[in-house]
Amino acid sequence: MNNTKAIWLDVDPGHDDATAMMLALNLPNIRLMGISTVHGNASSHHTAMNAARCLFAFGGDELEHKVLVYPGASHPLILPAKHDPEIHGPDGLGGVEGLPSVDEPKVQALIARDEEGQVIRALEGMAGHIKRFWNDGKNNGELKEKVTIVSCGPMTNLALFISVYPELLEAVEEFVFMGGGVGLGNRSAVAEFNILCDPHAAQIVLDAPVPTVMIPLNVTHTAIFTREIHLRLLSPDFSRSNHLSGSSTPLPLPQPATPLRHTLSTLITFFSSAYVSTFGSQFASGPPLHDALTIAYVAFPELFPERKRYRVDVELSGVHTMGETVVDLYGYRDGEWNKFDDNDRQNWGREGKNCIVVQTLNVDKFFGIFLDCVTRCDTISPLNRGV
Repeated sequence: MNNTKAIWLDVDPGHDDATAMMLALNLPNIRLMGISTVHGNASSHHTAMNAARCLFAFGGDELEHKVLVYPGASHPLILPAKHDPEIHGPDGLGGVEGLPSVDEPKVQALIARDEEGQVIRALEGMAGHIKRFWNDGKNNGELKEKVTIVSCGPMTNLALFISVYPELLEAVEEFVFMGGGVGLGNRSAVAEFNILCDPHAAQIVLDAPVPTVMIPLNVTHTAIFTREIHLRLLSPDFSRSNHLSGSSTPLPLPQPATPLRHTLSTLITFFSSAYVSTFGSQFASGPPLHDALTIAYVAFPELFPERKRYRVDVELSGVHTMGETVVDLYGYRDGEWNKFDDNDRQNWGREGKNCIVVQTLNVDKFFGIFLDCVTRCDTISPLNRGV
């Protein structure tokens, strides 16, 4: 039995988006079909170029199948675009060293283009890949697996896909998104940044008749990239016992074992500093690795032992609560859907309990998988060959 999961990844790189890309490219049970980019942490131009730079750095050219970047929406459905230079720097990957330049020909070659050299946009890329994947299975008489669409940024591209290609929703296994919170926000008192950027798009995704999984801040804030993990990132031979048995003085960070590890270390260092300067001492032990949890969920759902299905909606008009994910924890919105089985695919979307909300994470196992993936990436990254 083939346990590989086919995914389409939608990102707005972004430091933690980069780590999600690294996992998607290097986990053995993930088949990455393509990458679309969207406005969010930086402008749509920067996010597309950042995705191509990361795709090259993390070994995208070494895969058996070609993975390309499809630039997407430059602004939300209704609201003005907003970016987050306070956290990610003006270009979305502030402080990151070792990535190839935007002008590098091998980077430019990873932007999807048609035969006339015109850029293929996210909507066409998503629809084309998913349609071919689904139809190939049907034409071969196979019980074809479906595609999981993973979102690490504002969900504008996903909302457009749902609206323009409703006939392709039968080919979608589920939407998995990092975003929202249960009574918690990070860019307003109650709203998480990805949802706040395009709340109307998020509601369209939640209303789609497809299973949807939300990985909220409540969980991502437990995935803290601590100094110990940073030491293990830089030095694969680092011993936890040596770190814990000595003095209380933090060990200095060692020299990185490879150029790839140096690049990832600079990514974490900038991200960590930005989190402390923006949010204060609550993140003194390290930054949360939000977006990487989406790929971890698809590859290893057992890492998330507690998850429950609820009705989730997005506040679209509140003066103080725009972008809040309203999770109906106590079933106040009783309706016809309550008489159906939770596994009934027809019982998702606009009139149902429309979202599985992840509640816990096995943090140690997640970071073990993450670091193992870095080791695999070391073997294929062109950064380690001086390319």
